[in-house]
Amino acid sequence: MTDNNTQEKINRAVLVGLNAFSLSKEENATEASMEELSALLETAGGETVGVVLQSKDSPDPRTFIGEGKVAEVKELVQAMDADMVIFDNALSPSQQRALSEDLGVSVLDRSALILDIFAQRARTREGRLQVELAQYQYLLPRLIGMWKHLERQEGAIGTRGPGETQLESDRRHIHRKIAKLKEELEQVRRVRATQRVRREKNEVPVVAIVGYTNAGKSTLLNKLTGAEIPANNRLFDTLDTTTRTLEISDTCTVLLSDTVGFIRKLPHHLVEAFKATLEELSFADLLLHVIDASNEEWREQAEVVDQLIHELGADRTPRIEVFNKCDCWDGDIRPHGDNIVSISAKTGEGLPDLLAAIGAKLDNGAKRVTIHLPYDKGGLLDKLYQDAKVEKVDYSETIDVVAVCPQKIIGQLGPLVEGWKPHKEPWED
Repeated sequence: MTDNNTQEKINRAVLVGLNAFSLSKEENATEASMEELSALLETAGGETVGVVLQSKDSPDPRTFIGEGKVAEVKELVQAMDADMVIFDNALSPSQQRALSEDLGVSVLDRSALILDIFAQRARTREGRLQVELAQYQYLLPRLIGMWKHLERQEGAIGTRGPGETQLESDRRHIHRKIAKLKEELEQVRRVRATQRVRREKNEVPVVAIVGYTNAGKSTLLNKLTGAEIPANNRLFDTLDTTTRTLEISDTCTVLLSDTVGFIRKLPHHLVEAFKATLEELSFADLLLHVIDASNEEWREQAEVVDQLIHELGADRTPRIEVFNKCDCWDGDIRPHGDNIVSISAKTGEGLPDLLAAIGAKLDNGAKRVTIHLPYDKGGLLDKLYQDAKVEKVDYSETIDVVAVCPQKIIGQLGPLVEGWKPHKEPWED
């Protein structure tokens, strides 16, 4: 019989960060990044019971924070009955092993925590493949510590022969898994490439929503398209890409695509694993960079997103900066200027301005026209279905087609288009 009062154990963690002169700005821990780490832990289902932020000239090679600080953290772990310690900085496999031995509890770094959240959140097959690949790549160099009780010294007397340690066996197994996952993700990439060619052929523009995690990307997609994606106030609430059709105007339709949220110190393995998804940014016709205007650190967050856009080769893609949550903006003057729109995805404020800005960027001059096709030119109807948006077809003396057509198609059909006038150069008037 199951006890109704039995609850899943919540991990209690002490958070540790190092701010060192020798580390880069991106590698260092700050009060803001520690607060974010606490929010990540909450997202993963854990609880923060203590925070230690250490300042030091350079990291200790063995324990990262130094023996004295390790002893202080161990006392805090025991006093708060914590069962794990999570570092805001990246730890080497040897440092992670040494710290776990000294502290007597499980030790993770920020990358491991983010990978755990992604593993919980991924829903689609593609998302799970990407997370699994990143986890195996993270795990591989850490195997030696996990199997220390089974480890054997390579090449020592008595160890040579046909036998194989658990460590070596697992290493081979993980290498095979990584190769298989990469192969499956390459297949995903090929499918995406085929879909992309089809979209380009049909001249359907793609608008990709990017931004820091929890900036309101899913809420915006829901408000614009009625996608009904769960949108909660927590980090990395949605990972799997969602694409919906959005009518910008009578003559402009786009595909609006949500992407995984970015975050500072996003694990390199994760960026690599999600390349199949994130490379869509470099093929998009327009990026909507959603910025949380209510967050005091919005400039730093926007900088993180800009850097990742650069890494993914999407620098040259046209971009609109969308300042979201402007209903919570503290300043007198809201962000404004060229390629900047202030909105509230929650209330809908500013969305007409956003649609107008998207239309201005992507309007290809398409027009709704009526085309009168003689029956002996009926084959052109297939071309219209391929290259234009056919809305209505009537069969009378001619095949009368109402369609939204790009200027190129209107020019090709010429006199068959109702009201068409041949182009004249100024000197011909």
